Amino acid sequence: MKIISLHKSQQSIIQKAIRKDRQAQKRIFDQHAPKMKGVCRQYVKDNHHAEELMMSGFLKVFGNLEKFKGEGSFEGWIRKIMVNTCLNYLKKKNPEFATDEDFYFEDQSIANLEQTSVEDIQKLIDRLPDGYKMVFNLYAIEGYKHHEISKKLGISENTSKSQLFKARKFLQEAYINEHKLESHGRI
Repeated sequence: MKIISLHKSQQSIIQKAIRKDRQAQKRIFDQHAPKMKGVCRQYVKDNHHAEELMMSGFLKVFGNLEKFKGEGSFEGWIRKIMVNTCLNYLKKKNPEFATDEDFYFEDQSIANLEQTSVEDIQKLIDRLPDGYKMVFNLYAIEGYKHHEISKKLGISENTSKSQLFKARKFLQEAYINEHKLESHGRI
């Protein structure tokens, strides 16, 4: 693991926050909340739920600050807590989001999205079923490998691969269908 030394002022703020200094906690929150809400928003459609999950994640951050050892990125550490908070919420909401399957499909690339706005891509991702969305986000956005996803979600690697394939296929079909509608003047 690559060790990144924190700037002394950041170390100081973290130490103050560990001692329950409200100003230090507010400073950490203000610095990281916008990005972390975006992370939560990748997993849930509703902005209100994303904000609730972010707040819940920050409660965990502040409750576990002493566990941050200064190895790696502080923002990355917070991000992992946010992702886990979202995944736990989604697993509780729908505990059987995926079933084990004895097969997986070869990866297929998603249609060229270069001309599509980030907001339009997020809208497509929002339409994914929860199981597809969790695997897609963990793989394509967070950079996890299938064996890591399988451990994190308690599913087999083949299920992770299958869910990713299905998510990509869903996104590709949704993208193509939307552009067909646009080209025919229906949107």
